[in-house]
Amino acid sequence: MPLKIVFMGTPDFSVPVLDAVVAAGQEVVAVYSQPPRPAGRGMAEVKSPVQRRAEALGIAVRTPVNFKSEEDRDAFAALGADAAVVVAYGLLLPKAILEATRLGCFNVHASKLPRWRGAAPIQRAIMAGDTVTAVNIMRMEQGLDTGPVCLGRDVPIAADTTAGELHDELSKLGAELMVQALSMLEAGRLQCVPQPSDGATYAAKIDKGETKIDFSRSASDVANHIRGLSPFPGAWFDAEIGGKSERIKVLLAAPVESSGEPGVLLDDRLTVACGTGAIRIEKLQRAGKQPMAAADFLRGTRLSVGERFGR
Repeated sequence: MPLKIVFMGTPDFSVPVLDAVVAAGQEVVAVYSQPPRPAGRGMAEVKSPVQRRAEALGIAVRTPVNFKSEEDRDAFAALGADAAVVVAYGLLLPKAILEATRLGCFNVHASKLPRWRGAAPIQRAIMAGDTVTAVNIMRMEQGLDTGPVCLGRDVPIAADTTAGELHDELSKLGAELMVQALSMLEAGRLQCVPQPSDGATYAAKIDKGETKIDFSRSASDVANHIRGLSPFPGAWFDAEIGGKSERIKVLLAAPVESSGEPGVLLDDRLTVACGTGAIRIEKLQRAGKQPMAAADFLRGTRLSVGERFGR
């Protein structure tokens, strides 16, 4: 007999998990998502990716701002769910919600817990230069991503992996593991193990103030910073193009053996000096334009060797 599931999620990362849970035959009795937010030039309210997908599947969607009101807590409990599946929902769940289902709340977390608890584990892992991450299925408790881990699988991070690529891989794998976890939960075979007490780190939400490229850092740090913010929100620098300052978003770059004053263009291949070493920009995006290869950018843009970026 399928489990009665409440699904709680908001961004694109959550959608494959919702699809997988439905496809596995579990009974999703309701979907919770963050409320529609103003977006775009007209600032019209836009529904979250999870809300749009749930409505397409014919599942009732609820969008409370939080669970501070007794009415919202009672409405959740009244669903009589066996378990909740939580994937990047965007709210810390209060004790009343965590205890409102028969078997508990289970979260897909995109890191090798206890490393990178928090909002931006994918970006922080790449920015820190980690070579491996994981997807964990965790039984939730009141602490921030502190609950016991039920299932997990390691995922290598290659030297050229971007946050966007890792996001898609972990989302797909998280969907597979959640289906497995629910099957084991239904059969009474799901075992969850407390996280280690050592090695915990916090993956703070990405702030706009940290997206500007600091060429005074080492080449490897700059390249990791770029990959960790690619494609969104994007690491960037300012350059003079056609006599005007323009913001250039860098989507991919690789460390190379070269040297010079940090931020200075060293050659006609978009090699830029860093604090130690240099990076070669491979993919970028001009303001208002589509992403392009560095070679395509250089064919239509004149830059002078010795020019300094990111003043």
